[in-house]
Amino acid sequence: MTMVAIFTGAGISTDSGIPDYRGPNGVWRQDPEAERLVTYGPYMADPEIRRLSWRMRLDGPVLGAEPNVAHRAIAAYERTSGNALRVITQNVDGLHQASGVSARKVLELHGSVRSVVCTACHARSSMEEALDRVRAGEDDPACRACGGILKAATVMFGERLDPVVLGTALSIAKATEVFVVVGSSLQVNPAASLAGIAAEHGARLIIVNAEPTPYDPVADEVVREPIGTALPALLGRLR
Repeated sequence: MTMVAIFTGAGISTDSGIPDYRGPNGVWRQDPEAERLVTYGPYMADPEIRRLSWRMRLDGPVLGAEPNVAHRAIAAYERTSGNALRVITQNVDGLHQASGVSARKVLELHGSVRSVVCTACHARSSMEEALDRVRAGEDDPACRACGGILKAATVMFGERLDPVVLGTALSIAKATEVFVVVGSSLQVNPAASLAGIAAEHGARLIIVNAEPTPYDPVADEVVREPIGTALPALLGRLR
């Protein structure tokens, strides 16, 4: 049995209608101000930023997106390969779980947009419940328990990754025999450094991404083909 880790970024979800961030047509290139909506400092300080952020969640494509062929290929690999699989994702869309990958095999480095958390008392509730309140006229819904500011249960820019989650990801990177990067620019640390750590500990590093990444020089294989065709073929070879 081979231990395989698949590290996914925004590029795996573009075929589900969710735009990436740093690609040629990425969110930040199209609208640089959009980054403020997911940056902790401005979000906490400015009620208008929060109102725009809630509207972005309500009108955006993430919550209505469906898994695509690449997500489903990973789920099929888990079911049929006979190998030990872990999925480490930078994405917050929950599409790996929706495709059928066991939730316990998915490590969400940046949290999940499917939930909200109070920044004061840390109470959690569902994103859908919060958006129902927005639809009903609350443009900046507050925590029902303490009145604190609510935010998506994601790691915003300006926030640190959960040290327990990051520690688990580091352990996986050090132990895995094959580390496959899919749809990530590998520019945001510390998450991006997992690819280099895996390679340093002897893993076969494979990068499937449309654009060059800083870790291409140490990769054993770099694939530039579209993810929807390249990933199913690659996972077929890794069985």
